[in-house]
Amino acid sequence: MLVEKPIALTLPDADRVIRAAEKAGVSVRVGYSRRYKERYLIAKEQIAQGRLGRLVGGAARVFNLRSQATAILKRNPDATPVVDALTYYVDLMNWMLEGTRVKEVFARGQKGVLKDAGFDTEDVSYAILTYADGAVVNLGIAYSLPDQYPARGHAARVEVLGTGGVMILDDDHTDQILYSEKGVPHVYLPDQPVNMVFLQSGTPGDWALGDFWGPVANETRAWLDHLAVGKPCVLASAREARATLEVTLAIEHSAASGRPVTLPLAE
Repeated sequence: MLVEKPIALTLPDADRVIRAAEKAGVSVRVGYSRRYKERYLIAKEQIAQGRLGRLVGGAARVFNLRSQATAILKRNPDATPVVDALTYYVDLMNWMLEGTRVKEVFARGQKGVLKDAGFDTEDVSYAILTYADGAVVNLGIAYSLPDQYPARGHAARVEVLGTGGVMILDDDHTDQILYSEKGVPHVYLPDQPVNMVFLQSGTPGDWALGDFWGPVANETRAWLDHLAVGKPCVLASAREARATLEVTLAIEHSAASGRPVTLPLAE
């Protein structure tokens, strides 16, 4: 069973999914599509080959439009930018630093644009994650950029630091600019065309000459190959997805309380 991220919005719900899957003997994977964006797959390969040495830290930040945030929140007010979107980069960092786990979270957030739109959630959130092996990761999200900002989904930057090297992954797509008087639609907001876009910044991918290309397409093909011929895939397991959910909830708890939060969370 392939499930869209996040696995749930609460830990008890995630645990119910895991228990049901294990009782039925069903394999559940969760679709964190950043794992199937080529630059991140290639980055994971460098780590697997030991080219960065021991991983000691990293950073990731993601930007998106306020209109996409409000569209998500209208569907479910609990699907906050942290739980619904920063979750991709929590999963990505957990995957890059595979073999260790987050033990402490400290976060701060700022409210304004989204609160004015009727949603009591942060526009901007930053968090510091400390892992059990001492690695430190900084994550940030701003889901309140103006509607006419050229990104059509995630505009991101990811960095991974090791004792023997560093990777800097520019995923803003500012190198691919289209300006069209006809206007360009948004994959999630078809009634909101803009004139200038960063090509390939759409989170799921893009249609090109009759085929769909990009992370969700790669993820889907990998899943079908896994089912059809048993080919290994890197889709997150249900327990990995639960660990990611726990971190995103800890970020929100820390931002609300102003204090560090130690994992595991009390249910």
